[in-house]
Amino acid sequence: ADGTNDLRYLLDLARFRKVYLLPDGRRQNSECSGSDSFKCVMSLSLLRSHSRTCPSCLRPWGGLSGVPELEVEALSPINLLLERSLLPPRPLEAPEPNLSPDLKKVNCSPQTFRCTLSSIPQNQALLNKARLPLGLLLHPFRDLQQLPVITSNTIVRCRSCRTYINPFVTFLDQRRWKCNLCYRVNDVPDEFMYNPVTRSYGEPHKRPEVQNATVEFIASSDYMLRPPQPAAYLFVLDVSHNAVESGYLKFFCESLMDNLDKLPGDTRTRVGFLTFDNTVHFYNLQEGLSQPQMLVVSDIDDIFIPSHDSLMVNLKESKELVKDLLTSLPGMFSQTKETHSALGPALQAAFKLMSPTGGRVTVFQTQLPTLGAGSLKSREDPNQRSSTKGVQHLAPATDFYKKLALDCSGQQIGVDLFLLSSQYADLASLACISKYSAGSIFYYPSFHYIHNPAQLEKFQKDLDRYLTRKIGFEAVMRIRCTKGLSIHTFHGNFFVRSTDLLSLANVNPDSAFAVQMSIDDSLADSSLACFQAALLYTSSKGKRRIRVHTLCLPVVNQLSDVYAGADVQAITCLLADMAIDRSITSSLTDARDALTNAVVDLASAYKSNVSNLQQSGLVFPAALCLFPIYILALLKQKALRTGTSTRLDERVFAMCEFKTQPLQQLMRMVHPDLYRLDNISDQGALHLNNTVIPQPHLLHLSAETLSRDGAFLMDCGNTFYLWIGKCCHDLFIRDVLGCPNYASIPTNMSHIPELGTPLSKRVRAFLDWLQDNRAFSSMIHVVKDDTSAKATFFQYLVEDQSESASSYHEFLQHIQAMSK
Repeated sequence: ADGTNDLRYLLDLARFRKVYLLPDGRRQNSECSGSDSFKCVMSLSLLRSHSRTCPSCLRPWGGLSGVPELEVEALSPINLLLERSLLPPRPLEAPEPNLSPDLKKVNCSPQTFRCTLSSIPQNQALLNKARLPLGLLLHPFRDLQQLPVITSNTIVRCRSCRTYINPFVTFLDQRRWKCNLCYRVNDVPDEFMYNPVTRSYGEPHKRPEVQNATVEFIASSDYMLRPPQPAAYLFVLDVSHNAVESGYLKFFCESLMDNLDKLPGDTRTRVGFLTFDNTVHFYNLQEGLSQPQMLVVSDIDDIFIPSHDSLMVNLKESKELVKDLLTSLPGMFSQTKETHSALGPALQAAFKLMSPTGGRVTVFQTQLPTLGAGSLKSREDPNQRSSTKGVQHLAPATDFYKKLALDCSGQQIGVDLFLLSSQYADLASLACISKYSAGSIFYYPSFHYIHNPAQLEKFQKDLDRYLTRKIGFEAVMRIRCTKGLSIHTFHGNFFVRSTDLLSLANVNPDSAFAVQMSIDDSLADSSLACFQAALLYTSSKGKRRIRVHTLCLPVVNQLSDVYAGADVQAITCLLADMAIDRSITSSLTDARDALTNAVVDLASAYKSNVSNLQQSGLVFPAALCLFPIYILALLKQKALRTGTSTRLDERVFAMCEFKTQPLQQLMRMVHPDLYRLDNISDQGALHLNNTVIPQPHLLHLSAETLSRDGAFLMDCGNTFYLWIGKCCHDLFIRDVLGCPNYASIPTNMSHIPELGTPLSKRVRAFLDWLQDNRAFSSMIHVVKDDTSAKATFFQYLVEDQSESASSYHEFLQHIQAMSK
């Protein structure tokens, strides 16, 4: 068309329902009144200049008027069976809502708050027609570099729905504002007339609360049921023979010793220690003692606290005793022969010890609990690990841990679990203690300080981050939304106190939540829909604070607009959460079928309702063209795969991660980013803070993209894999890895040295840039082409066929057959 062969460009711009691609690559408006079908044509040059009229009949092009270019591109129909190169050069960004520039500027960051649909359907019928889930993904307590903190005697809220004032309210005049959620008109308090930033009066619309979608208020006594609690930390340590043999205790004690002064808190911070094997051991650390005293309770069937005043102590006052205990603990149990584990009684003791204040309980467990309340028996059949008929025992074996977690939540106690086990430990049951108390779960399969150095390094890095990261105590989070919308399911670790209120005994910056929404009443009278999350918590310094996030999105009445604003990554993450629930309440097979059907339903809905293209193949809108590959990648994940040998605990841990990881981290786990590094250059590089950061292009996750003369980096979120081909140039190996040639690369190399060569600097700059946007430090594994470790690398090449799963092309053919 127009003297070029750039049909691909035309296809990329083929955006609208009433504009059809003609056989020679030109466009016809379906509403053109001319008898000659070629009269109404949009040439390539007109497309490039964004002409909005038919050159023959001068009518507007259907759907084009006033629509941003990005939205047009999002609606391009793409035949996935023909188009194989779908990945953008850089990782996907969240779609930008079609809002006015003023609203875009103040909207909540997608890293904190995003919706599966950045254009909200006007009613439930339109949502049903789209065959896409409506939900929110929220990372409410993430680390922020800039956070407006507001101290005010009056926190302005809607008198009806209690929404916090935000950038999307309407000021009717200087004395009245209209709530953007329930539309009630409220009075502006006198205090709000003063702007603490500009130090001027009479401009309430310029207050920081109305200029920022994320703010934090210093709460008054009205937001307290009791005086803010001190930071309180109790460490519950498995010291059975299995635990001592694994070697974790020494490294835990060293890490805590190094980070004692970095524990979040103030002069009131309290700590305590409790160890257990077949009995439970308490430690008197009261100021004035010459050394710590161990108190043993052997009656695990009726556990009690031997002393209430000296077991949880002020860290500042008893720091030397705490250090003495950490120094001596590893040696105290070095000769133990006790193989039993009384985890349940130890947790009961922890609950009794922490109930007066609340706080954080950190549990280290290395085996199946065998004694007392909560004891478990092995439920895993190793012969069924690769079964395709279904996976058993994904649900807990007992409700002991859930009930205890709910008791903990009621007393503002969060329980975090570190499981370091070489054998089956029934994580499906143990995880409940953290799930329902808003805790975190860490898992290190086959942990051993000598035999598995990679797991030891990961444990140490995770523990350093865990001990020093920010924490919020006695928290609750409420999510409010525009009238007509409602919440019906939450995903994450919490206790649901009411329909829109989550109880979070502890909240940390690395946990995320998801919410499924429904449309109860028509939004026809609204042009915008808003969502607000308010997190009320006690800081480690003993201050009551409220962090508020507000998200604003347009309301649309066209299915094409719904698809144009679809956030394919958010949709994938929400469907993953739904699939995890389905696999536990129903079966893994049902969950997998539901994910496949989600792709089939979308293909059918788009083809019948939007595309209007009479072409064969499997057609998706550009905004959702990665949806099938993301779903296939999900089906190949440890949490949901079948036919591949998968330990039950590893599968359950993967499920737990799906429910709690922030979107960016989760997507790297599902569909890693793959780059070629041996030819890395400064072309197209970013320039940040006087640093040149190379930007290599993303590659498809297929062995076809690898070559034996190259070096390829795979970013899996928690882990980087650097795969070195057998014929990789010695220059790269020498300048980046510090080894003379391929043969000299160690098989267990787990770091990339900082060398002064230009190539090394480029690789380091890129790696450091990738690390900057994540909380936990990612492990780096150098994988040689001829080692057994490459099987781990190749399992992430999700577009390829495996022994138990189809290739991407086969999956597309299956979807096409089902959608006919």
